[in-house]
Amino acid sequence: MAKENSAWLQLVLGFLLLASVALRECAALRPLTSFSASQVPEEHQTPVGVAESKDEEPAELGEVQCSSSNSTRRSLGGCGTGNPVDDCWRCSSNWESNRQGLANCAIGFGRNAVGGRNGKIYVVTDSSDDDVVNPEPGTLRWGVIQEEPLWIVFSRNMNIKLKKELIMNSYKTIDGRGQNVHIAGGACITMQFVNNIIIHGVHIHDCKSVGSGDVRSSPTHAGSRGKTDGDGINIFGSRDIWVDHCYFSNCADGLVDVIEGSTAITITNSYFENHDKVMLLGAHDSDKQDRNMQVTVAFNHFGKNLVERMPRCRNGVFHVVNNNYEGWGMYAIGGSAFPTINSEGNRFFAPDGSNMKEVTKRLDDGGDNWRSAGDIFLNGAFFTASGVSGQSHFYAKATSLSARPAAMVPSMTNDAGPLAL
Repeated sequence: MAKENSAWLQLVLGFLLLASVALRECAALRPLTSFSASQVPEEHQTPVGVAESKDEEPAELGEVQCSSSNSTRRSLGGCGTGNPVDDCWRCSSNWESNRQGLANCAIGFGRNAVGGRNGKIYVVTDSSDDDVVNPEPGTLRWGVIQEEPLWIVFSRNMNIKLKKELIMNSYKTIDGRGQNVHIAGGACITMQFVNNIIIHGVHIHDCKSVGSGDVRSSPTHAGSRGKTDGDGINIFGSRDIWVDHCYFSNCADGLVDVIEGSTAITITNSYFENHDKVMLLGAHDSDKQDRNMQVTVAFNHFGKNLVERMPRCRNGVFHVVNNNYEGWGMYAIGGSAFPTINSEGNRFFAPDGSNMKEVTKRLDDGGDNWRSAGDIFLNGAFFTASGVSGQSHFYAKATSLSARPAAMVPSMTNDAGPLAL
């Protein structure tokens, strides 16, 4: 009798497990809420967490007025999904009183990025970008060029249209949580020869190529810059960078470029859509400094109308883990110049076109080391591995965190992009 009960129990547990996986897959295939430029906010709404009284003075620079009980906030979800970043801070009801605790939640190769942790909190109160050589205090540009560590937040919903590229200094965090912040319609973000930067919770889209001119990069230096490519984020010769919970679409060139010897980079929990060349990790095969490049791409949602480079890799080592791919126009993961690519626990849903089922694309004669471990392939998708086979220890250098089961990807990436908190 005991054996019969045990067998019956195992049968029930097996059925529940299969049902759970099926429900996750159904959830992943349902229509997703898409971000778009039409959601650029009205700038003069009452700031979240600031009293509506007309007699109250606005926040001073370096101060934050917070109220976790503000009625405009939604209850905090996204906790206990298995996503290690979200489970690190979103389970806390008082995250807003400890914003800098986010810096303790970084993962992957960019896990040492501290941003502006232990620095002052700087409040962006002015969405303008009128003077790129002598920016006014209260603007985003003034904050990002300072020498000291700063944790940068926003006093209200705003759309920031940059006249010139936003050249960031080291030890800065741009934290859009609690507000609807768009950097759009002009130039976008550059990190050049800097370190320890966190960008979280910002919409970055419709970035333009802008002409040459003088731009300030620190309180003591302004210099001439050439014409920009129109990237959403350009990371050049930099390290210890973490981009998390951002939205990217429709830029003149790439959405995220990591080039010229940059390393220790993590890109997580972001939502990508409506673009051709999504993510470039290494600009040229001849850039030998990129042999030391290490990049983690994890828990992102690659949505509709993306063509290629999710990512496109050169020279270095790349951990592509627990991402959700809705499709691609040409390929998802590509590379050349002997990259090592470790694809783990991703969910690949191929487009319907009969000639676009392959996840991978090699852009040279081979010699690379690419593997797929624990990925889920749907609608005919397939991954062509190469190089070292059956030797998992070889990929240890391209492993930056423990992959979760691919069946968990829909729930772990459901909140990719800026959060409505």
